[in-house]
Amino acid sequence: MLRLRAICPFSWRVFQFRPISCEPLIIQMNKCTDEEQIFDFIERNKAILSEQQVGCAFNMLWNLQKQKTSLVKNVEYVRDHPQFLTLHNLAMNKFKLMNDDTLVNVLYITQQFAGEDFDPLVEALVTESWRRLERFDIKLLSVFSSCLAEQHLYFSPLMGRIADIVHRNLETTQDLSSLSVLMVNISSLISRHFQEQLVNKTELLFDTMDSSEVDFAKRIVQFLRNIRYCYQPLLERCNNVFLSNVDQLDLDSISKILSLHKFLQFNSFKFIMVAKKKLTEIIPLLNDPASFVKLFVALGPIAGPEEKKQLKSTMLLMAEELTSEQALAVLRALEDMESRNSHLIKRIASVLYKHLDNYKPLELLKITQALTCLHFQRKEFFVKLRELLLSYLKISFIPTEMSFLVCAISMLPSPLMDKVGISRIEAVLPQCDLNKLTSFSASVLRWIQYDHMHLDSNTGKQLKLLQKLDHYSHQRLQHINSFDLLWKELKYLKGDMFPESLIEEMIAALQRFRDEINYINVAEIAYFISKTNYLSTLLLDRIASVAVQQIEKIHPFTVFAIILPFSILNYDPPQRDEFLETCMQHLNSYLGIFDPHMLVILGSSLATLEYFPEDLLKAIFNIKFLARLDSQLEVLPSCQSTRVQFRLMELNRSVCLECPEFQIPWFHNRFCQQHNKGIGGMNRAQQQIYKMLAEVLGGINCVKASVLTPYYHTVDFECALDKTKKPLPYGSHNITLGQRPEMPWESNTEIVGSRLPPGAERIALEFLDSKAFCRNIPHMKGKSAMKKRHLEILGYRVIQISQFEWNSMALSTKDARMDYLRERIFGEVKS
Repeated sequence: MLRLRAICPFSWRVFQFRPISCEPLIIQMNKCTDEEQIFDFIERNKAILSEQQVGCAFNMLWNLQKQKTSLVKNVEYVRDHPQFLTLHNLAMNKFKLMNDDTLVNVLYITQQFAGEDFDPLVEALVTESWRRLERFDIKLLSVFSSCLAEQHLYFSPLMGRIADIVHRNLETTQDLSSLSVLMVNISSLISRHFQEQLVNKTELLFDTMDSSEVDFAKRIVQFLRNIRYCYQPLLERCNNVFLSNVDQLDLDSISKILSLHKFLQFNSFKFIMVAKKKLTEIIPLLNDPASFVKLFVALGPIAGPEEKKQLKSTMLLMAEELTSEQALAVLRALEDMESRNSHLIKRIASVLYKHLDNYKPLELLKITQALTCLHFQRKEFFVKLRELLLSYLKISFIPTEMSFLVCAISMLPSPLMDKVGISRIEAVLPQCDLNKLTSFSASVLRWIQYDHMHLDSNTGKQLKLLQKLDHYSHQRLQHINSFDLLWKELKYLKGDMFPESLIEEMIAALQRFRDEINYINVAEIAYFISKTNYLSTLLLDRIASVAVQQIEKIHPFTVFAIILPFSILNYDPPQRDEFLETCMQHLNSYLGIFDPHMLVILGSSLATLEYFPEDLLKAIFNIKFLARLDSQLEVLPSCQSTRVQFRLMELNRSVCLECPEFQIPWFHNRFCQQHNKGIGGMNRAQQQIYKMLAEVLGGINCVKASVLTPYYHTVDFECALDKTKKPLPYGSHNITLGQRPEMPWESNTEIVGSRLPPGAERIALEFLDSKAFCRNIPHMKGKSAMKKRHLEILGYRVIQISQFEWNSMALSTKDARMDYLRERIFGEVKS
């Protein structure tokens, strides 16, 4: 005991002596103002530097680098300095003595200076950190996870251990800044349940963060992007942080946020407008390719005509200076801009051509998609692209990569596939999920269509491949035994990739798990159903029930997606009125903050269902709102802008015809006249029907084709009968088959039934193709049903004839069709 007491004072003196001896050296180091002074200090004191001082030296070097304007140049200078190697070796010898903070900090800084793929110090520091992992606090854990992410170790066992630690300590975690870093870095490894826990924790801690801190909000949006979860409540809160701190956002931040929003399909008109203003201001300030490309990609798709012109002219001057990555980024921006600047497209394509051998399969697919969209034509380019794609396909064995390659090949001007390519696809089919199988199917269908047009001999092999794809797809669906697995397979399928043979199987699988539909997934499932055009009353009734019972838990901005399938498929659930009223009551207090174009689409969808909430119509049909809408239409892609304008016109027409009591004026005459100028004439089938109708009605002057009504509905054929059912001839008829006659009605919006003799009726004959009906049953979809209502309001007796009926065996002869037309026109109208 006495010996221990004698030793203790000595040990205490030794313990206290070390910090005292260290302090003067650290003070000296802190007085250094540049790298040379630090390196001189290291050279003089390398024999006595402690692990703490080594860590301090690393820290000072990195702090100096962060103050420099040309980061890359200064990093290279430091990395190549002889005394940096000395410091590197000192760290290698002393890392086991470092405390946890110093250890992780040295690892982080070493990685920033690293020039080689392999650095033994980095490996040693990672290994030592792994050994100490359980005692790291959340802040240190977040920095260490970023170090692993820097090495692309997202799927490593070590990252898995970090994810486990985060999961175990989530309940007591209060530091959202550090947690958000960890969320991004572990997002590739965590389960759906853990994802939801992290989202819930983020919501709880969100208000604890300083609202002026933009970085944590960016990380949260990045996490949602990584897990592909468009969670509106969090996205809205993060967006409010961005809008409150616009002055802090630089080009990199704005570019990143716009990219994340685009991926998540999150619409924020306010952010787009402030981003557009800020980015437009810096156009004259940027002259280096790297920064200007970033500006071009961010601003181009949302810029006005003058800004786009300025961006393109500047990009034309620096096109030859672009790297392969920059050229691809510009090409994709031109695709988003729907550019028709052939000169710039050719210049960018020439840069791409020089680097074509360096692109990976996914990048080659992006190039193919963009050039196809931009209508680029250069045989030499596509020949080389095809050779590259086929060469990659012959050596690739990863299903995802192969699906990219096959999709790109199928989009080429001559999408031929040889035996080797087909056998390569067949070899990976057992490994493919539904997304890849449907992608392959879509590509094969494009090949078959091309081969059919060019009488190619490979069609038989491709049909066999299509059968195998169908077999594996059915097999995969049938073996899924949980809703989570099923939805993981279905949710990312694109509407144009649904094979006909699989739709019924997909819907049947969803019906098996319909009780799993809840407030969390109801909007996504409803949107998926709307893309299938398949009417499943079981699923739609369940969706309506969930909406009514759990509406308070559903974000208002997702209600539109819930309503959409009912509108498209023309289906009223048993509790229709309660369902629609519940949805609108939930939306009413948010109408003022909806993005303008989304509010228009919502109103149009409800109008299709014959539902016209007065508050919604007042929110849309006022000058202030329409001015906001005009501003938004300027930044939307032209095709999307045109779609929104058509939806506004349809809503305006519906309200005027079905709710005249609201006294909303019709203000789309000019718009409709402009968009009806380029409508073509009759096709061959319509010409045959036209001749039959002329024969049935007693002459060509008793029928009109392609008639425009007031409010600009197009009617396939129109005729009029007097009160004795005798056809009434029209006036002068200058109709040439294949051309559109002039509009017979007055261009104003009055119903001109008075122009007919008393007791006469006007008849509209509509021939409906398969697109007018649900995919699985001959049930008329919403748009066709609404058109019928409108024509009846305009005074027509509407005869709608489906192509299924017209092309049936019962109407396979001309005489049968003539009798059918006589019965529909002169006899009793079939319900």
